[in-house]
Amino acid sequence: MPVDAGLVFIGHIETPWKTTRDCPRNGRGSEAVCRVHVRQAFREGLASVETCSHLYRLYWMHEARRDLIVQAPSFTEKTHGSFALRSPIRPNPVALSVVELVTMRNDGFDARGLDCVNGTPLIDIKPYFAGTDSVPQARVGWREG
Repeated sequence: MPVDAGLVFIGHIETPWKTTRDCPRNGRGSEAVCRVHVRQAFREGLASVETCSHLYRLYWMHEARRDLIVQAPSFTEKTHGSFALRSPIRPNPVALSVVELVTMRNDGFDARGLDCVNGTPLIDIKPYFAGTDSVPQARVGWREG
């Protein structure tokens, strides 16, 4: 497929997990404190991040397959389209996590709630706003059944 856009990796993530099999299925289930490194050219963008308790972290699942559009999650035999799943196997392996900021560092920060292999490229960091980002009535119908 032709490339439609370019990305700049703003840093990388240091985790204790060496392979995708080692990673937690959901970062919120892990207490591991991981390090988010931001490249020097982008560190000014961290101004005021220390005031945030939680952040969105977008990252590139560089070891994920990109060839499945329909798949069955490991916990069921029923198939679903990739866009109805959180699986890293998708055309563009962009992942999103809400992480808890633990400690700011000169080159980034430490966070809890990560679920990726060591060395995963970082795409972006955004503040999590509970008042606008949380949708308590949201549902995933296929998961309810």
